[in-house]
Parts: sequence; C-alpha cells; structure tokens
Amino acid sequence: MKNILVIGATGQIGSELTMELRKHYGGAHVVAGYIPGAAPTGELKESGPSVVVDVTDATTIESAVRNYSIDAIYNMAALLSVVAESKPALAWKIGIDGLWNVLELARAYRCSVFTPSSIGSFGPETPHFMTPQDTTQRPRTMYGVTKVSTELLSDYYFHKYGVDTRSVRFPGIISNVTPPGGGTTDYAVDIYYAAVRGDKFVCPIKEGTLMDMMYMPDALHAAISLMEADSSRLIHRNAFNIASMSFAPETIYASICKQVPGFEMVYNVDSLKQTIADSWPDSMDDACARSEWDWQPSYNLESMTTDMLEKLQKKLLNKATIVSQ
Repeated sequence: MKNILVIGATGQIGSELTMELRKHYGGAHVVAGYIPGAAPTGELKESGPSVVVDVTDATTIESAVRNYSIDAIYNMAALLSVVAESKPALAWKIGIDGLWNVLELARAYRCSVFTPSSIGSFGPETPHFMTPQDTTQRPRTMYGVTKVSTELLSDYYFHKYGVDTRSVRFPGIISNVTPPGGGTTDYAVDIYYAAVRGDKFVCPIKEGTLMDMMYMPDALHAAISLMEADSSRLIHRNAFNIASMSFAPETIYASICKQVPGFEMVYNVDSLKQTIADSWPDSMDDACARSEWDWQPSYNLESMTTDMLEKLQKKLLNKATIVSQ
C-alpha cells in the first residue's frame, strides 16, 4: 500500500485506525475521509490530509481516490447495532449502497478494500460456542443483515472482478480513546469510566451474557496486518473470525474490582440490547485467521483492564485539570 483512504475516519474505530495507519505509513500517505459536520480535530486533523468523503456519494469517493492516488481503502462507514435498529433504511444506505460505491471505484482504480464485518453477522441459529468460521448466518437485526451482505458483496467483487477485498468479523471493541456510540457491547467501555469516576455502574446487559470482546489495539492490528498479508495464503477473505476474549458482565466487573475495591454494579437490563446480545456468539473460533495470516491478539481481560484503568485515570485527570484552569 502506498496511499490509503479511510472512509469514516472520525468514527468510533476509524479515528484510531487512521492514526495507527499514519504511524505505519506516514501521515502524508493516509487520507482521513469524513462527512460534513464531522471534520477531524486536534492530532487527527494535524497529522495528515483530510477530505470530505460521503460513502453514499460516489463522486466524493472518486475525487479523493483520484486526487490522492489512493490504492487502498479502509471503508469504516457504518451505523452501530442499536442505532441501525432505529434507522434501518439509513443503515442499509450507508452499509450496502455505500459499499457498492466503494467497490465500483476500487474496481475502476484498482484499489484494495477493507470493510469490516461483525459478530452481528451471526444469528440465533448459529452455534454460539466457538462459532465456526463457516456456519449459518441468519441475523435478525438490520445491522446483522448489512454485515452478511457486506461479506457476500465483497466476495462477489473479488471473484467476479478481481478486487482485492478483505475483512474481519470484529467482536465488541473496547477503547480508552473513543467514547461509546450506540453499540450493544458499549457497556464494556462504560463500566471502566464508571469505575474511574467512582460511580455505581448500571449494567444494561444481564448477568451471564457472554460476548466476544477485543481491546482496540488488537482490533487495529488485525485490520492492518490482514491488509498486509500475503494474498496467496488467504482462503476466507470476507470475513475472518478474530477473537481475543469472551466474558459476561460479572466477569469484567470482577476484573475491575481487583484493582478498584468497593466498585459497585447493579443491573437494569435494556431489552433491545439484550435481545441483540442473545443472538450473538458467546465466543468465535479464529483458527482460520491464525493459520492464514498469523493472527494473534496481545491482550486478555486482565491486561486490558490494567491498561484501560491507567489510561482513563490519566485522561479524566487531564480533563479535570483543563476545566479547573
């Protein structure tokens, strides 16, 4: 890859992915594509070029691809799971109509394309424990429907037109940088903020609900390393299961309590989030990713908890210092 366009570069994953890509390839070679009203700020703005790119408007994508000689696109534009259920038409427009635009331009300009899928691409009929790479995918949410369609459409463009499409099925992503934005797994970020602030945490997911999770540094590593992988080794391009840890709310709570004694958690279950969570895998089998491109996570629950608490304590202390000045 020489020049990279990140579509959705100011989003939940896109903002951190853009910065990580700039560390790898140099700021000038990674273009942050954003929608009007969501322009980059701070380091994201200052560390490299940025341009308006609306995934639903092919002309804006083509302009960026042509003007910056783009040869790789990370298409991160999507609505998160809970938001997608309240706006299904928009979720389809961004997720599928937008992907069509990206793939057509990738075909014309010979770009490689990364478009993430999700554990949401599975459904109630999918085996929940160690979900296989190849298995039943019958989701009952619009978010899930768009993710399955993403996988199929990306595979179609690879087999039909030779477009180098690649993807992973992200589990829930936990970040100390980007705040939650409407995902089913967001509780696993909120709980750390509550612990650092000394607040009682109200958990919207019921006790015993297992879901696959991943710390953001591992998620970024997966996206970049897959795009750098030897194409000849890849069998399951769209999309690879990747896994790091699986836990229920009481497990992450216990992990935090080891370092924050006296931290309290109660349950107030959100019916929509719980229904979505119940339809997702408890854990995914990522053997294909490990064998085809040497995927390997670096964090488990304990090491992530330590890092999250340290980073959030510094982050919230800095904010409090700025406000008091």
